[in-house]
Amino acid sequence: MSELVLDVKGVSKRFGAVRALDNVQLQVHSHEILALMGENGAGKSTLMKVLSGVYQPDAGEIRLGGQTIKVHSPADARAAGINLIYQELAVAPHMSVAQNVFMGSEPRGRFGRVDTGLMTRKTNEILASLGARFSADTLAGSLGIADQQQVEIARSLIHKSKVLIMDEPTAALSDRETERLFEVIRRLRNDGIAIVYISHRMAEMVELADRVSVMRDGGYVGTLPREEATPERVIQMMVGRPLGDFYQRRETTTPGPVRLEVRNMHSDRIHGASFAVRAGEVLGLAGLVGAGRTELARLVFGADELHQGEILLDGQVIKVKEPLDAIRRGIAYLPEDRKGQGLFLQLSALANTTMSVLGRNSRFGILNHKGLRRLTEDAIKQLAVKVPGPDGIVGGLSGGNQQKILLARWLAIKPKVLILDEPTRGVDVGAKSEIYRIINQLAASGVAVVVISSELPEVIGICDRVLVMREGHISGELGAGQINQEAIMTLATHLPAAVDATVTLH
Repeated sequence: MSELVLDVKGVSKRFGAVRALDNVQLQVHSHEILALMGENGAGKSTLMKVLSGVYQPDAGEIRLGGQTIKVHSPADARAAGINLIYQELAVAPHMSVAQNVFMGSEPRGRFGRVDTGLMTRKTNEILASLGARFSADTLAGSLGIADQQQVEIARSLIHKSKVLIMDEPTAALSDRETERLFEVIRRLRNDGIAIVYISHRMAEMVELADRVSVMRDGGYVGTLPREEATPERVIQMMVGRPLGDFYQRRETTTPGPVRLEVRNMHSDRIHGASFAVRAGEVLGLAGLVGAGRTELARLVFGADELHQGEILLDGQVIKVKEPLDAIRRGIAYLPEDRKGQGLFLQLSALANTTMSVLGRNSRFGILNHKGLRRLTEDAIKQLAVKVPGPDGIVGGLSGGNQQKILLARWLAIKPKVLILDEPTRGVDVGAKSEIYRIINQLAASGVAVVVISSELPEVIGICDRVLVMREGHISGELGAGQINQEAIMTLATHLPAAVDATVTLH
């Protein structure tokens, strides 16, 4: 039978003048997976840190098993049975799995020596219950992310978890690894553990959650049972507006002349691709993973070697041998991996925003610092970036705000063509809506926008026209009135003989 395990009542927390939590409530039962959802900045992480003893609440009550508890430190939380697994895993790579599992609570035998035999036996028992494919003696650093998560889960079980909180646990996992993790989570739920699952991914909520609680702006919005927690309703609770307002399409306008044209491009992964995009148009590039979408974009940007083909900008053939050539011509590319290939996380918003236009803002080798700061301040205001100011460090920002900073860098060069590769991956729904607004504004101003996305609703919602790729070819084109999930998937999974792999505009 399900019983109320964790009962949070009226919890509030301030950081100076900022109210991070405002009279929040939360209830979690045994044998339950509770999905906790909300935009970045909604207060989810702050609440979890209160529950795990990292922060102390200014007001409110935390009850565990019907008893009021005081959680002054993470050690207090673990002792009470509340364990938090962060998105960034805390595994010591040079220690064994057993040493990681028992870290800080090693069993002692005679003369105070660590009982390694007991550690190994207990760890192997828990790993077996989790269906792990490694042993207690395995070096933790040799494991992949999915297996390291099982090490953290095993550690929580050693501490006899009553409540297990998981923060974005699938962010770095493949589909197969995600399914394995889901199997473990369901097994823990069936064993009676109360699980709080934090995620931005609607599909995970639908697949896993027994109930869904939503937070917005530091407050509690409400809780829905599984049967009522449709993505549309949850998104409306998260952002405070109906899903129908989510893809805010601009008024239909006639695109301008062809801005970018690509003819017969070949590389190791691309085979004879041709396409064109007009000024003021949002062109989608869809297809399955590995279809060649990113590879095609990187060829246009000069990031990969082109074996054959031509690139025309405003009707003129241009040479793009490296990204700097593309940037000088007004072609910008926002990569899929914003942290690894786009941003300098240790630098400020100002440095990240202006690094592509330093030459334009200098004279005789001396930078115009006032001009660069003004440019950054204007970008922060225009894109509604939540950052303390131009000097704020980018690594401390949410995914959505990091993406906006990267967008700001490319807007600073006043692009003619903007290629966006998975522009909303890893950002919350509120930030997605803001990014869609920016895309619409850019198209309305005459920029030719190319959007690569694996989210079909996104492609359908924001693109004027869609090209579908398969195995390095462009397998077909969908115009206005033709763009739907079935048509995209048909072209993505088959290459009909009747469809010419060369797509041009007339």
